[in-house]
Amino acid sequence: MGQELPRRTAAEIFGAFEDYNHAFRALTRRAERRFVEREWQLGQRDAVERIELYDRRVEKCLADLVGRLGRHIAEESTWREIKAEFASLIATCPDRKFDATFFNSLTRKVFKTVGMNRDVEFASVADEEGESHAAPQPGDLPVCAARHGIPLLAAVEHLLSGAPWARHYADSSAAAHFVADEIAAVLSARLLNPKDLKLEVLQPVFYRATRAFLVGKVAGDGWTLPLIIAFAHPDSGIVADAVMMSEYEVRPLFGFSRSYFHADLPAVEPAVRYLSAIMPGKPVDEIYTVLGRAKQGKTERYRSLFRHLARSTDSFVHAEGIRGMVMIVFTLYSSELVFKVIRDRFAEPKTTSREEVMEKYQFVFQHDRVGRLVDAQEFRQLRFPKTRFAPELLEELLMSSSATCRLDGNDLIISHLYMERRMKPLDVFIREASPDAARRVIRDYGQAIRDLALSNVFPGDLLLKNFGVSRHGRVVFYDYDELCLVTECTFRDLPTARDDEDEMRAEPWFFVGTTDVFPEQFLEFLGLRGDLREEFLRQHGDLLTADYWRSLKACHLAERHLEVVPYTRRRAVDSSP
Repeated sequence: MGQELPRRTAAEIFGAFEDYNHAFRALTRRAERRFVEREWQLGQRDAVERIELYDRRVEKCLADLVGRLGRHIAEESTWREIKAEFASLIATCPDRKFDATFFNSLTRKVFKTVGMNRDVEFASVADEEGESHAAPQPGDLPVCAARHGIPLLAAVEHLLSGAPWARHYADSSAAAHFVADEIAAVLSARLLNPKDLKLEVLQPVFYRATRAFLVGKVAGDGWTLPLIIAFAHPDSGIVADAVMMSEYEVRPLFGFSRSYFHADLPAVEPAVRYLSAIMPGKPVDEIYTVLGRAKQGKTERYRSLFRHLARSTDSFVHAEGIRGMVMIVFTLYSSELVFKVIRDRFAEPKTTSREEVMEKYQFVFQHDRVGRLVDAQEFRQLRFPKTRFAPELLEELLMSSSATCRLDGNDLIISHLYMERRMKPLDVFIREASPDAARRVIRDYGQAIRDLALSNVFPGDLLLKNFGVSRHGRVVFYDYDELCLVTECTFRDLPTARDDEDEMRAEPWFFVGTTDVFPEQFLEFLGLRGDLREEFLRQHGDLLTADYWRSLKACHLAERHLEVVPYTRRRAVDSSP
């Protein structure tokens, strides 16, 4: 065969990834126009198209390779040669990890790889080359920086004038004064000297939904704080909407329950290092993912998990909380992850199918998660040492998920699972929390239902066990098998009983359609008692009325954009798009 075929094939794969990357960045660049023109619905369509782009390009490339390689397509010896040629091609690429992941996506499909095959897959580029996520070096990223030592207001004016849509400010002077005042207030509260500051932001603007963000940092003598400036675009023009300067504010903005940013980064690796520096401890895989590089985020999470397995000794066990009827959920408590495997059969009253459950997870992957839906990553053909599983868990996986789980010698093969960040189940949190903390999360639980509804999502099953509490105390929904669109539901008032006999019936005496929902019944299923029940009624009583849901449904059917602001403002401002 010689080297010509491997060389040409490697070049073809390299070109396919470059084409994908070019298309990815072209879609990303649309976000600026969507923000300036206030094209919110089109922006959401762009987001879905960008998410679907990777798998489509992998499938296209694979189809082309079948034509090029013919009978050699399934020969490991051929792919070893192609891999060597491809390694040379990507050696100087700034984001060569992405190229390697694209290559691996192809070989895993060709060989239906279980676990990992190092002969035809790239291991971690960072591990092989001794790279690390160290602090970025000068010149790694295009930044806009204010001159050291100039007054704070002048520094802010310089940063804001560099935005690509600066001429669209409603009032550029007001925006600069607001941002400068916010920075000064934070520094004063922290007893930091506001003189001799250095302010900088990354030149690529970060866009998501209806908001734009300048992302950077502010530094003084011996200290550095993150600096995120959020912008909204109401009818009157672009306004500075919020300033975030703490990890508590910034980390959730880049969190696992948020949709992906659109930021046209010439190279992603330096941006990951930069963001890691201003959010120490943030998992690198989550940073890749929230930048829209979901496949690389999955790759980093997989490698991080197996590195952790190599240096830990604890066992996989059932996750905390009530056992699910659809999923077997387990965790490794020395890690921050939870794992979900679909059962072979679902107990009554569940009537959904495995395919429908997977469709719900795919829907969440593509939908605007508004900070209230966990980003569950889908993995296939994973190989684990069976000795790392508690006996009770191993038995249940093999008995109740036999279509997915099997033994291969000393390994457990799981052909399909979801990985996501572990949270404390809401019902468990409430049992263990102080009265004040329990009331706070119940308020946020109601707000989570509202936020989901604003994004046209109805959880279906509102039981507390289906929600979790993040480390920041935020309530997030994570059980998707009954999730649906608000617009798919028929919200009805509960009919008045005709007599005492109707009142005492165990089953409804009136007709109930498959899409009917009776909000008045929500509270009786939640099990809230005493103060928590009163707190929910006081804050969210309108969620128990059909009128609330019918009004919201009408807004969605009219394609009105209903926004969930992804941060807390420190001031009252009319900035509704």
